[in-house]
Amino acid sequence: MIRTADQSEDPGADEGRPADSPLHRVGGRVADALALQPDDIAAIAPARRLPSWRSTLRVAELAYDSAALSSLAMALVGSDRGVSTPGMRSIRVDASRVQASFGSERLFRIDGSAPRFRAPLSDFWRVSDGWVRTHGNYPHHVERLTALLGLPARAGRAAVGAAMRDRGRFELEDRAARAGALIIAVRDPSEWRSHPQFSVLERSPAVHLESRGNAAPRRWREAGGLPLTGIRVLDLTRVIAGPVATRDLATAGADVLRIDSPRLPEVAWQHLDTGQAKRSTLLDLDRSADLDRVRQLLESADVVVHGYRPSALSKYGLDFEALHRRFPGIVVAQLSAWGTEGPWGRRRGFDSLVQAASGVAVLESTDGGTTPGALPVQALDHSAGHFLAASIATALLRQRREGGSFGIRVSLARIANELLAAGPAPHAADAAASVDQELALPTTSVPVVTASGGATSRVECAPPILAFDGAPTEYRSPLHRWGADPPVWSTTG
Repeated sequence: MIRTADQSEDPGADEGRPADSPLHRVGGRVADALALQPDDIAAIAPARRLPSWRSTLRVAELAYDSAALSSLAMALVGSDRGVSTPGMRSIRVDASRVQASFGSERLFRIDGSAPRFRAPLSDFWRVSDGWVRTHGNYPHHVERLTALLGLPARAGRAAVGAAMRDRGRFELEDRAARAGALIIAVRDPSEWRSHPQFSVLERSPAVHLESRGNAAPRRWREAGGLPLTGIRVLDLTRVIAGPVATRDLATAGADVLRIDSPRLPEVAWQHLDTGQAKRSTLLDLDRSADLDRVRQLLESADVVVHGYRPSALSKYGLDFEALHRRFPGIVVAQLSAWGTEGPWGRRRGFDSLVQAASGVAVLESTDGGTTPGALPVQALDHSAGHFLAASIATALLRQRREGGSFGIRVSLARIANELLAAGPAPHAADAAASVDQELALPTTSVPVVTASGGATSRVECAPPILAFDGAPTEYRSPLHRWGADPPVWSTTG
């Protein structure tokens, strides 16, 4: 038995939502997909102010709505558990905190030093018929990219640029996909709308939430001062969107254990920038002992969040079908770049690549489209993370009320489609030529602890942005270094 939220035949329709809704276009579409009621949405106070970014598109509205919906979903869980009350107009998201969090890499400092967060081979490149965008933030991405171009792994920018200059953008894109490298052709919006992957995405809701099976409702574990106290989350995600989602869950009280393969090291500062209130352990799913340990953790897990491609977890018995049969009542949430179906359903991708493929990069150009540009922050990643957290909290609440196991899917490209459909930002032409009206951006200081519990460093970072009743304004626990924790839950029961 599968139950999915109803969706309009017209993906762009906004019928049924009050004209005075505090949400904007994209947030409203996500709220519809989650079947949130107007009375619930009314708990969000209209924005007094939005983040002050220069952008052709409505990126400030997107960011604000994603934080507001995550806050609302946590508030609704808290109300159900008697730990918070989402009273009318009680959720007021702070625009300065949203702006700080979405651009967190610019504020991040560890022991006073800023990280190096731009990789030399992650950039736009001129080719024979336009532009391509590459991604080379991780060593294995660099190796695949340079090998595809017939270059040594340590090749510099000049050599990479020369190797691509006389080739076509779609030729490079197709060859990269076959080789597991990351090169995407820069398209304008009309080219993206004619792509078969666009059509596949437009037939799906803004976020996908389905209930499957007849599992009995689970009981909430011990009550606490936060909405998700007692909820156990296995986090199998990397980079930004997934870790942002699980940070929201942890901020709302969940026990989040991130699991990474020891064979794919994470960028140390990047982990710390999204690792607040969570723990981190290393397990190799190709080792039987480690896979057994994951299965033991699943025995009492409430949520699994992952960013793997559709079939990657099937061989381990960790896909949604297997998990909901073995662990009835579980919530399984999947992030992807391009969606999980269609011709690009198995392709890798990142925020910057989705911007390039979808036409966002062309619209954000500062010279009329001659040179591609980018959103002022990685807003697809961050907003997708907050929408995912909202979806997970909504699924947990429905599971406790109705039963069933829940599957959730969120893709960066689907969020990009909604952002494009929302149209240009108000006065976009004037904004593109002006200097941002800067908000004073807040930061917070968090200690970094070792496995033995001793603090070794301090991180300055963006503070929490959730705004449910009783939401922490500072992170409630120290940061844990990547892979520093044992593979156990921190809570009992």
